[in-house]
Order: sequence, then structure tokens, then C-alpha cells
Amino acid sequence: MTTQLRPATPAQDRSGHRSPRPVKGRASGSGMFHRQHGRRLLRKDALTVTAWGSVAAAVALWLADGGATVVNSVASAFTALGIVAGLAGMDLVLLMLLLAARIPVIDRTIGHDRALEFHRKLGKPSLYLLLGHGLLIAIGYGMAEGLDPISESVALWVLVPDMWLAFVSMALFIAVVVTSLVAVRRRFPYEFWYAVHLLTYAAVGTSLPHQFSVGGLFAEGTWQRWYWLAICVATGAALLYFRVLQPIFATSRHQLTVSRVASVAPGVVNIEMTGYQLDRLAGHGGRFFIWRFLAPGLWWHPHPFSLSAEPLAPGPGGESKLRITVRNLGRGSAQLMRLRPGTRVAVEGPYGMFGTAARTRDKVVMIGAGIGITPLRALLESTPFAPGDATVLLRGHSEEELYLGSEILELCEDRGARLFHLTGPRVRWDANSWLPEEAVRAGYNLASYVPDIADSDVYICGPAAWARNVISAAHAAGVGADQIHHERFDW
Repeated sequence: MTTQLRPATPAQDRSGHRSPRPVKGRASGSGMFHRQHGRRLLRKDALTVTAWGSVAAAVALWLADGGATVVNSVASAFTALGIVAGLAGMDLVLLMLLLAARIPVIDRTIGHDRALEFHRKLGKPSLYLLLGHGLLIAIGYGMAEGLDPISESVALWVLVPDMWLAFVSMALFIAVVVTSLVAVRRRFPYEFWYAVHLLTYAAVGTSLPHQFSVGGLFAEGTWQRWYWLAICVATGAALLYFRVLQPIFATSRHQLTVSRVASVAPGVVNIEMTGYQLDRLAGHGGRFFIWRFLAPGLWWHPHPFSLSAEPLAPGPGGESKLRITVRNLGRGSAQLMRLRPGTRVAVEGPYGMFGTAARTRDKVVMIGAGIGITPLRALLESTPFAPGDATVLLRGHSEEELYLGSEILELCEDRGARLFHLTGPRVRWDANSWLPEEAVRAGYNLASYVPDIADSDVYICGPAAWARNVISAAHAAGVGADQIHHERFDW
């Protein structure tokens, strides 16, 4: 049977009455998630206004300090435009760094993947503004001194203190943006791209000296100087704390160690870890962590994996257990198949919006395929819903590919969720289908399994192309964009 319906029912107590076991966060009060969603939208609006307001503030402070009063010729107009382009471009670069700093308020508002999406979108505009800054300044200064832009650039490099660092900074920014292009990234391994991307910090560092030492733009006592000092220090502090110190603190606090690596299916293993105070990692079902396994050849490689089970209660010694499920999808994950018990683990997170914080409705639908099923198991365990308000759809070529399927069935029976197993080959004639062939031939669609899906939150996790098809099907079924939750581990 390729399409299998398995409706889960609440567990029965010994007297025969249908009485589900208590589960943390089982019920969801009417309107609770609507209010939560409203607060998140307010935070999103506040962050958007703050981001664009910072660009406006950079230009406004320049004007307030008399920047426009020096425009009295064509040369000075070019110079002024160059200064404005440089201020806006540098502000966007700092915004890019903040979006990649893994700041909790940003992560809980728009999600880690969306933050990085905005980070990438700002790359080209910021580079164009900085290139325009350099070109317009060279034209303006050159016109004032009777030199062509190239000769003026050489003179600036040779004669003006710290200006050579600005040219180095520009070269680094170009290298970062070029290597961030999808077509270029695919030609190199992730480690190469990541190492080049770290040049962003060097680019920002080499761009700062000339801003404070050349001319009177950021002169002592001006509001501009204090503004730029404040945002540079704040950005650096955020990066240092959230990207470096917080992961060190978390690793030290939890003292995670691999306790067991158990096979789930061919090429799929559960990695169980023990540690302390793991309740501080609990309740985040579906959100992902970045794991570094501190073994030879592995310690430098970060792995973004979600929990596949919430941490267990601490034992007599205060230790607790948690678990991730990993599939062999390449060289990096293949090495994890051979992890030895006792291996120490560094952890960062949790990150992302693939959890209860993203909910907007009382009803919830979880759709997973392949290894993407495993985060749904943790989400099913922790997210609140009333019996009958949740539906789980698992997609695989066979029952063996419905990883952790027996555990999910038990949770569905315990919590009163409906469960569908959608197994069978893909539709060969329709690249947009996400259902097995037999279901498509029978005329099934998403609403066939979840008639009230338009009034539900939909969590989708699986291969990228398949997930895009499910998202399209959800939109076609009347699900709004804010109700669809899909975390892309493109970090």
C-alpha cells in the first residue's frame, strides 16, 4: 500500500476510558498564538524601522554637521555624493554583520535563515555604494586638483595616511561578495567559502581608520563621531558575545559528551549525548543547533542539526540526555557515523523559527520527508495543541524511510494527533508533485488529508525541491505565508 492512513487515537487508561497521558503544553488557549503572532509582527516592524532609520541617521547627522554647506561647485557635489554613498554603504555593512551575529531578538522575530537571506541581499547594494563612494570621491578630489580619477586614486594611496587601508578594504569586500554568489559558491567546498567570508571582518576593520583620521568628517565633538563609534562598538560587541563567548559559555555549562551512536536505518544513526542543565535546551522542538564534535578531523567542522528528541529529565548525578538523528549525506555527515562514545561536543544555539514561537493558529500540521522527519518528532513532543488539532504527514519511498516512525506513531497516539504515512515512488511526469504516485493518480491533494489546513500552521521539513512543492501546495490550499514554517539550513 503506497498511501497509508493511520489515524492516531489517545491512549487508554487501565479502566478502559480514553484518557491521554498529561504532556507538557498539551492544550493551546484560543487566541494565544494570535497574540503571540501580533507581538512578533510588532518586533519585526520595529527592527525594520530601526534598520532603515540607521541609514537615514547616518546621512542626517552628516547634514546636521554642515555637510551640505560645502557644496559650491561640481567637484564638491561629486565629493558630497561620494561621502553620502560611503556613509550609507558602511551602515549597510554593519547591518549585514548584525544580521549574521545570531542575536536572539532577530532570530526569534524573523528566523535565522531569513536573517541570512536579508544579509545576502544587502551584499550587492552595500558593495555598489562603497564602490560609488570611492569613484565619486576620486572624481571630486581629482576635479578640484586637476587630476583624472586614476591619478587621484594613486595620489590618495601614496600621500594620505590610512587611505591605503581603504583600498585594501574595498578589495576584501569585492572578494566576499563575489564568493557569496551562488554560481561561485558551488565551485568550492563550504570550508573555502566560509574562510573567505570571514574576510568581512577584516574588510570592516581596514575601512575604519581612514574614516576617523582623514579630513574632518568625524571630527572631535561632532555627533557623527559619537554615532559611528557607538554603532561600531555595538556591532563588534554583539559579534564577540553571540558568535564567540556565548557558544563557549554554553559548551562549558552543558559539558556534552557522546554517549552512544545507534543505527536507525542504513546510513542513518541516532547520536545520543549526555550533559548538564539540558533543560535550558528543552522546549525548542524543531529549532536547530550547531554542533562541533571535538575529535581529530572533526572539531573545526560545524554541523546544523535539530534535536530529534527533547532532553530527558536529569538523573541522580544531575546528568541528562538528548539526541540528534543524522543521515549520511556527504563527507561531513559520513564521519559522524563513526563517532566514538566519550567524544566531547561544543554546542551553539538553538536557532531558527521552526518551533512554537512561530505559531499563529491553534491547529498545526507537520509535513516531513526523509531525514526532515526527525525534527518533527521533537516538535510533536513539545509544541502545545489540543487532541484532534494536529496532523502529521510523513513522506518516504518506503516505510523504512519514515525515520523514527514508530516513535512518532506513539506520540500521535498519546497526544491525539492524526498520522498519515505517504509511501511510494515519486511522480515521474510531474516535477511539482510532493505526493506518491498512487495518491496523485487517485486525485489526492493536501486538503484531502487536512480539510481545515487553511486554518492551521504548517511546518515543512525535507529536501529543498520537495519542500518547495509542499509550500506551493499549501498556498494553493489557502494557507497564508505567515502560517507556513520552513527552515532552510543555508547558514
